[in-house]
Amino acid sequence: MTRTPHPVSHGQHGHDPASVTAPTRDGLGFAIDPVCGMAVDPARTAHHAQHAGTAHHFCSARCRARFIAEPEKFPTPRPAAVIETPRGTIYTCPMHPQIRQDGPGFCPLCGMALEPEMPNLDEDDSPELRDFARRFWWTLPLSVATLLLAMAGHRLPGLTTATRTWLELALSAPVVLWAGAPFFVRCVQSIRNRSPNMWTLIGIGVAAAFGYSVVATLAPGWFPASFREHGRIGVYFEAAAVIVSLTLLGQVLELRARSRTSLAIKALLRLAPKTARRVRDDGGEEDIPLTHVHVGDRLRVRPGEQVPVDGVVIDGHSSVDESMLTGEPIPVEKTAGAAVVGATLNGTGSLVMRAQKVGADTVLAQIVQMVAQAQRSRAPLQRMADRVAYWFVLAVIAVAVATFAVWGLLGPEPSWTYAVLNAVSVLIIACPCALGLATPMSIMVATGRAAQVGVLFRDAQAVERLREIDTLVVDKTGTLTQGRPTFRSAVAAGGFSESELLGLAASLDQGSEHPLAAALVAAARERGLRQQQATGFDSVTGQGVRGSIAGRSLSLGNAVLMHDAGIVTAPLEPAAERLRDEGASVIWLAVDGRLAGLLAVADAIKPSTPEAISQLQAAGVRIVMATGDGLTTAYAVARALGIDEVHGEVRPQDKVALVQRLRGEGRRVAMAGDGINDAPALAAADVGIAMGSGTDVAASSAQVTLVKGDLRGIFRARAISRQTVANMQQNLVFALLYNALGVPVAAGLLYPFIGLLLSPMIAALAMSLSSVSVVSNAARLGRARIP
Repeated sequence: MTRTPHPVSHGQHGHDPASVTAPTRDGLGFAIDPVCGMAVDPARTAHHAQHAGTAHHFCSARCRARFIAEPEKFPTPRPAAVIETPRGTIYTCPMHPQIRQDGPGFCPLCGMALEPEMPNLDEDDSPELRDFARRFWWTLPLSVATLLLAMAGHRLPGLTTATRTWLELALSAPVVLWAGAPFFVRCVQSIRNRSPNMWTLIGIGVAAAFGYSVVATLAPGWFPASFREHGRIGVYFEAAAVIVSLTLLGQVLELRARSRTSLAIKALLRLAPKTARRVRDDGGEEDIPLTHVHVGDRLRVRPGEQVPVDGVVIDGHSSVDESMLTGEPIPVEKTAGAAVVGATLNGTGSLVMRAQKVGADTVLAQIVQMVAQAQRSRAPLQRMADRVAYWFVLAVIAVAVATFAVWGLLGPEPSWTYAVLNAVSVLIIACPCALGLATPMSIMVATGRAAQVGVLFRDAQAVERLREIDTLVVDKTGTLTQGRPTFRSAVAAGGFSESELLGLAASLDQGSEHPLAAALVAAARERGLRQQQATGFDSVTGQGVRGSIAGRSLSLGNAVLMHDAGIVTAPLEPAAERLRDEGASVIWLAVDGRLAGLLAVADAIKPSTPEAISQLQAAGVRIVMATGDGLTTAYAVARALGIDEVHGEVRPQDKVALVQRLRGEGRRVAMAGDGINDAPALAAADVGIAMGSGTDVAASSAQVTLVKGDLRGIFRARAISRQTVANMQQNLVFALLYNALGVPVAAGLLYPFIGLLLSPMIAALAMSLSSVSVVSNAARLGRARIP
């Protein structure tokens, strides 16, 4: 396989990242920009030129201008057809989607580990996570030993100063040179691409601390006597080693959190059955792999099996649990002519279906694509530390270079020794340890505190974004409501009591697997009602059930069943309509051909929901309900909760469209849901919020999970978000304040006035103090009051 050249060079030429064309998987070829060597899609770039009868394609206007000015300087590019696009797993950067390659690695622009564009079930955790974890655990004892030796080594009997220095060098060298090797690679890459980031600071800081210490160990005579402390030149091996270990720990935690973003897609992929049972033309049946199913094949779906692909029923009848698609718990009756969806669960009947959509055309495959697309189109929020670091690192490097030049050319003798030491002091005091800890420490403390109140944040991005949310889109079933039907009330007629109605209905429904029947049976058991044996049980598809109890003939079902049996329901219709308006489903019961009454079954609103909605509305959050339920039920729930905007009978793609429309209006949108059908919208929202009582797919598609399924957790989570972001801002101020005060002193700015120079040891101490202030301030979040 020919590997497509890495599209990273735009950072070197000042190109707009949006102009970078990434390889696609449809076989489209790419040309090579003769100026920068970048892979360019000739069909999408706007920059072209002809020279010597050959068409040239460029990634930017700047490259085109350079080529036109001196075309002879640049080689003739290879034609687009020569370059093959990757055919394996495509890896891409979450922050820079234009960076794509056919294997794991890291982004040359921001240094983040690349992620698979579409994970598969065979993948383990990320190679980057395994590598960093191995480096961290193998070298952590060495870092600890180096730190202890530096802090208390002088108290050990029989250990000379020189021996202690060499031991620190021996202990820290594997940490810096092996465990920290990826940092230096990314540092060099960031400099080469002119995209300074945290890795630039980390690489330069560690290299400065370690390099200075190595020189001080190997050639102590180069340093003035004034830099000699405790009989030796101060060395800072422990600073370099500890920075590497702390950075590795932060990366392990971040990569572990990021790896969970693929769980939603993997859970969706696991829903699809592996095989299908095909009915041959001769009437025989055979099990075949799902990949061998073709459009038009006849497939048998036995009781309890999953529907293999999308299609239509041609024989049989059954009820199918479509909750993975709709989020609604009530199975749907299927007879000849009804559409069925792949991965839904068949009930107790047997169906023969004809395949209509297979492979990537199925509803399940489209949902997988929607989740992946929504996740990939949402670039993560740029870390505050990275935004600060871009200018901070440039300023520090500039100050270090200026310090070196001024002291070397104008300073007292030995001027160049002073130049080296002062430049190193500038780099050490500006070492990004505190800057790197500023955000992760706040996040770690805040997420731990949030977990105590039942709120789980997936990553720092969710914490940063949630405070800005002004619109909340909520699913109904399982989010606002309990997610399971329960018996609500009974209205008796014809001399029957409510207890008799419930007892007879539960007795008849004992053998039914329907959720409404289960609700009646559970209610009868709770009330201690005796359930009798039913005989002559008959299920009428889509209408209800019939049978006999103690010699009496019973019919239990909807209005159609009553009408077909000649039962007049008019006397109780006003009560039935009132119950429907309140969001309940109505079940009629007739005994011996006469109306006995009705029973209402409803999915009750969670007790915590009204308070949660009131809290959020009082905080200025606009509430929008989007549910697959019918409009009558949806409006009934909305009225009870004071929700003004309602969207009923919506499909998964409709929820995504609603979220995208609201975002297009400039709203900051959170989506709260618990079903698989909510997963695409959860991924498309600024912040996805999953109910802990819901599906794993919803939870892994969301950035926030409410463990108890209590919407009041959103109000708490917003408060935690605001407190945490404020704390991070304070930490950044602390980290930068130490550097802002220390860098001028380290550069020797006070030397002409009071003769003060800042030794690297004091610079390292200031760096440590900045870290202590950051950690101490972050710890306050653990004691913060949460409304």
